[in-house]
Amino acid sequence: MGKLTGKNALITSGGQGIGKEITAELIRQGCNVVVSYLSSKDGADEIIALAEENNCKAEAIQADLTKENNCKKLMEESINFLGGLDILINNTGSLVERRYLSEIDSDFWHKVMNINMTSMMMITREALPFLEKNTDGASIVNLSSLAGRKGGHGGSLAYGTAKGAILTWTRALSGELGPKGIRVNALAPGLILGTSFHATHTTKESAEQTVSQIPLGRAGNPADIARAAAFLASEYDGFITGATLDINGGVYCA
Repeated sequence: MGKLTGKNALITSGGQGIGKEITAELIRQGCNVVVSYLSSKDGADEIIALAEENNCKAEAIQADLTKENNCKKLMEESINFLGGLDILINNTGSLVERRYLSEIDSDFWHKVMNINMTSMMMITREALPFLEKNTDGASIVNLSSLAGRKGGHGGSLAYGTAKGAILTWTRALSGELGPKGIRVNALAPGLILGTSFHATHTTKESAEQTVSQIPLGRAGNPADIARAAAFLASEYDGFITGATLDINGGVYCA
């Protein structure tokens, strides 16, 4: 796109799946990046190698973003490496496991909320002082899910609720940060195969049933999400904020 050349981006959980593909796309567009990872060190190292091939800077930092001190440390190290911040991609999230209401205890509920929503709040808060320094604007892209629109398949009650909260968070935060020149948008992917998420939580039969109902006749892939994230991160969408881009092949239209 050209508009992203030389920009500095932080991508949470950027060592695997959708986060890794978003990071790769931002690098191909000329961004310098920091990726956080919890356990996907090999994938994070691949991102660093890709950045070197594209003459961009990249660093991978291990962090558990459900812990406040880890969020503070990640931001400090990211700014020390990048020198500033233009783009924040909030990608961290997990279903953890499928549980119905009768199986949900307080510990599980808080774990799902902390991974998907509280971590996003904390890292965004830490990023804010650096994002608002950009005189030509900055961009935050939050990863939600089709589950945040529809509630998700069985056993997704806590996860769907958290992802729905991200949609409201995006709208509310866009109003708060708009006067600072910071755009805040969300992506809501549908069935995206080729990720550890669906390899873990979606059966082959369930995936086939979902695909049969998608008007475009196929599941999505991480590159479908990465291109949209790069668009929202760029200045091409300079008048779009508070929006959610649904990427699901037409199975759900808001």
